[in-house]
Amino acid sequence: MEIKDIKAVYFVGIGGIGMSAIARYFLHKGVVVGGYDRTPSELTRQLEKEGAAIHYEESVALVPDACKNPASCLVVYTPAIPAEHAELVYFRANGFTIEKRAQVLGTLTRTHKGLCVAGTHGKTTTSTMCAHIMHQSHVDCNAFLGGISKNYGTNYILSQSDYIVIEADEFDRSFHWLRPWMSVITATDPDHLDIYGTKQAYLESFRHYTTLIQPGGALILHTNLEMTADVQPGVTVYSYSRDEGDFHAENICIDNGEITFDFVSPIERVDHVELGQPIPINIENGVAAMAMAQLNGCTADELRSGMKTYGGVDRRFDFKIKDSRHVLLSDYAHHPKEIYQSAKSIRELYKNRKITAIFQPHLYTRTRDFYKDFADALSQLDEVILCDIYPAREQPIPGVTSKLIYDNLKPGVEKSMIHKEDVLNLVRNRDFDVLVVLGAGDLDNYVPEIAKIIESK
Repeated sequence: MEIKDIKAVYFVGIGGIGMSAIARYFLHKGVVVGGYDRTPSELTRQLEKEGAAIHYEESVALVPDACKNPASCLVVYTPAIPAEHAELVYFRANGFTIEKRAQVLGTLTRTHKGLCVAGTHGKTTTSTMCAHIMHQSHVDCNAFLGGISKNYGTNYILSQSDYIVIEADEFDRSFHWLRPWMSVITATDPDHLDIYGTKQAYLESFRHYTTLIQPGGALILHTNLEMTADVQPGVTVYSYSRDEGDFHAENICIDNGEITFDFVSPIERVDHVELGQPIPINIENGVAAMAMAQLNGCTADELRSGMKTYGGVDRRFDFKIKDSRHVLLSDYAHHPKEIYQSAKSIRELYKNRKITAIFQPHLYTRTRDFYKDFADALSQLDEVILCDIYPAREQPIPGVTSKLIYDNLKPGVEKSMIHKEDVLNLVRNRDFDVLVVLGAGDLDNYVPEIAKIIESK
């Protein structure tokens, strides 16, 4: 179905961060938008305010009439929805065009110049940085992001630009639908082994992704990745990292809560870049974002301005309290390498303070596959409080609990286990110096209340 033929779009799993961005795109285009999700959330409530008809009960009867014509209604679903979902079964039986979110984004990369950011971790921040730099520049862009940009209060930017910034998700090989003009690959540490099975299959998936970049475009590849790039003739390959590669940082200064550095580039060096969100890991993310923006025409002054005014992403190293007595932040980190980078950045910022993490592991399979790596990453911190595993789409696996991580934490780390429901009481009865809430589950829903409790002290 061509984009121009669509009169209505129905989303099965509309509350997901990526799905909601596409829903907003179609709402902006004046298309009827309906959808199902299992539970209401801030995202779904906002979409309802913007005009989407959403229900929370699995029922064909609740699908809006405008979404029941197969000739004019596109159905978009997330792979997290089970195949036997009653509404999906109805749409399949009645001849609707049914696409994954990634297929819709793939169509948009054929009508725009897709600037895509892939990788196990860092892709949300890097794509949001790149989108902000470009949107505030003379080049401009559209964007579909994997997190809520604090600059815009949304995960979606719409403009008349030919460029579209997209977070390229490797889950379920979704990014194979895309046809990037340019792409950054931030990391290829194995993840989603419930889908891929082996590390080799995961790396092969990234190799195949690089074959999809359009001739004339570019691949900006983090140094020292295990994957092999396999680009078409006419695609330029660049390297980047914090300290080396075609694009990198020099003269890094981390002082008194501020970070500045010089951006080294084969196109034009940009001195004295100031990070608006001064977190050490954002030096490397910023190098990748600036590289892609610079390759697409952003000037030195626009790069400086974009980096200085970048406000961050909800739940990505997201400071809720930051004063001399208490620090509270929320971080979506849910893979061992992400937690390692998050912990390393916190330690770099707060060298002489006690750092406590409350961590809710995400998925039984991920915990089973990486519990030793989780324990190693968390052992950089002074205290670790482990909650029960957030199951998301999975059923429990016998013997797989948070205790696997607990038992492998290094000696000297204070540790405890707690049910999620008891977290608020724990915070009431304890004092924390630097507290970080980690994970991709629903523990983040408690963060506003945690902030209130700490502020009341």
